[in-house]
Amino acid sequence: MKAFLRRFARNYGALFGVLILLVVLFLAATASLLYEDSPWTMVAAPLIAPFTDAALPLGTDMLGRDITAGMLYGARVSLLVGLVSTLVALVFGILIGAVAGYGGGRIDDALMRLTEFFQTIPQLAMAVVIVAIFSPSLVTIVGAIAVVSWPPVARLVRAEFMSLKQREFVQAAVVTGQKPLRIIASQILPNALSPIIVTASFMVATAILTESALSFLGLGERNMMSWGYMIGAARTMLRQAWWMSVWPGLAILLTVLAINLIGEGLNDALNPQLRQRGE
Repeated sequence: MKAFLRRFARNYGALFGVLILLVVLFLAATASLLYEDSPWTMVAAPLIAPFTDAALPLGTDMLGRDITAGMLYGARVSLLVGLVSTLVALVFGILIGAVAGYGGGRIDDALMRLTEFFQTIPQLAMAVVIVAIFSPSLVTIVGAIAVVSWPPVARLVRAEFMSLKQREFVQAAVVTGQKPLRIIASQILPNALSPIIVTASFMVATAILTESALSFLGLGERNMMSWGYMIGAARTMLRQAWWMSVWPGLAILLTVLAINLIGEGLNDALNPQLRQRGE
């Protein structure tokens, strides 16, 4: 662990990403303390420009709602959707990939045909259709993003399992009579975690972008403020009130950038070739 932390700390971009993400997490966690009123509440005159009122640092929208409060509460939705949908996709993808990679044969063929079917459909298009069919809500958004996110994980896990099950320590476990489930859980999966963790970090960033796109299209959770909703609501006010779309756009940009930087840092720190060279 110490060696991993040292390698990770050498990547200044990754440290910068961690700093940004910690700030976003802190603001999201303290949103209800900093702003007790709902972000939907009209608190002042409409279209107050940013930095003209100390109580409204980012200004107000066309209905007089505080954009700063919307930004903080919106961070909760974006991060929650990104993390939960990624977790669900990981569980399903790992399950499919593990069964296909370890079982092989017809099971592998059937599961990979299923995976390829989902990969042939554009992710955003499928997510839009799923959310539109089941009506927009936080649950359907998380489910839709998870449905379109699991295939790459399944293919990655399958490849890792097919490689690792040929190793001597796995063959030794088979010879000693260990059950397949125990071999997968104790021998193969722990050795396949490094690429899965790296992939998961990028999946969170993609999930945040997908949720923002759905909210922008009017398919977000109607009772919860989100960055995508704020940009979508401001698309008709770009000339009169640029700040309505710029601030949530910057928040999405910085959050996704931070997560991607962290993912690159994890990839460098967990890369076995770098470890062998002692880098």
